[in-house]
Amino acid sequence: MMTDRINNQFQLGDDLTGKRIVVAMSGGVDSSVVAALAARTGAETIGITLQLYDHGEAVGRAGSCCAGQDIRDARQVAEKLGIAHYVFDHASRFQESVMDVFADEYMAGRTPIPCVQCNMGVKFTDLLNLSRELGADCLATGHYVRRVIGEQGSELHRAMDPARDQSYFLFATTQDQLNYLRFPLGDMPKDQVREIAKDMGLSVAFKPDSQDICFVPDGDYAKVVRKLRPEADDDGEIVHIDGTVMGRHKGLIHYTVGQRKGLEIGGQAEPLYVIRLEPETKRVFVGPKQALAVASATLRDINWIGGDFEGPMQVKVRSMAKPTHARLEGDTLRFHNPEFGVSPGQAAVFYHKDRVLGGGWIDKTGAVSQQWLAAAAV
Repeated sequence: MMTDRINNQFQLGDDLTGKRIVVAMSGGVDSSVVAALAARTGAETIGITLQLYDHGEAVGRAGSCCAGQDIRDARQVAEKLGIAHYVFDHASRFQESVMDVFADEYMAGRTPIPCVQCNMGVKFTDLLNLSRELGADCLATGHYVRRVIGEQGSELHRAMDPARDQSYFLFATTQDQLNYLRFPLGDMPKDQVREIAKDMGLSVAFKPDSQDICFVPDGDYAKVVRKLRPEADDDGEIVHIDGTVMGRHKGLIHYTVGQRKGLEIGGQAEPLYVIRLEPETKRVFVGPKQALAVASATLRDINWIGGDFEGPMQVKVRSMAKPTHARLEGDTLRFHNPEFGVSPGQAAVFYHKDRVLGGGWIDKTGAVSQQWLAAAAV
């Protein structure tokens, strides 16, 4: 890769001599390649790894992400590149701002996104502040998004590779943070990133990607919530939206809006879905798919980085959902067509083409049909 192209990826000018770049190093191939590219620019490069929790204590399993082997991998890459590397213990901060929020959201009948909470707090606040204290010109990360300089300044855009795009999880990035952050991998496919790692002789070149939430490596969310909140297994009624009690559930933490499997209710004429969770009565409401359709969603903590953009926009209500047309009226998001599986606790992220305009947390939804809205209050 040509030197001038590498320099351009960090958007610090043509000559990076005398510049200082801090790289957030998680121990994976993506951030390791970012560190390698930064070192190649001639800028002073410093790697920082945050130890976020004692993995064994958190989930009863030794070693792995944000502790143990990942930290050792980050240190080994830094040694290979000849750059400084520091590890900071932010376990208590991560516990308070991410893991406790994760558990409390499930207990409240919402579906949390801990990766966004982590970006909002530990990564793009704490780590960014550390970078500034070190006198860095920017903080570079391995996220697959693009920072584009537009007419009004820096903008957040989707990654060129749609299969790797992580823009949904970065909707809460503020304008001030975006001005300081850099995302050198946004224009690359994953295969190219691994090829760079291989060519540079990095030990993590073929390290598998993490597929789950870092503190839930086996995908068993309920187990982690139970460990943090022992009362999470309180059972309750499963109620059809027509008011019929259909059975009992084994704890709200096992259910999310739109869920079909795991209800253990047989003999129905049509499939049943989780329509609503009611934590105050510990009831799970179920109904037919059409009862999932919503016309609007009320948002909280809206973050806007779209400048003075006022045109039509699209919105994603889940990380894997297809964008749909909607308009924002104050804190109310109104969908042009009925949207299904909109769950409180998830995020609604606004887009115009590839640009991220911002987003907010889904607080509650408005059903398409008053029939379903009234029944859900039974």
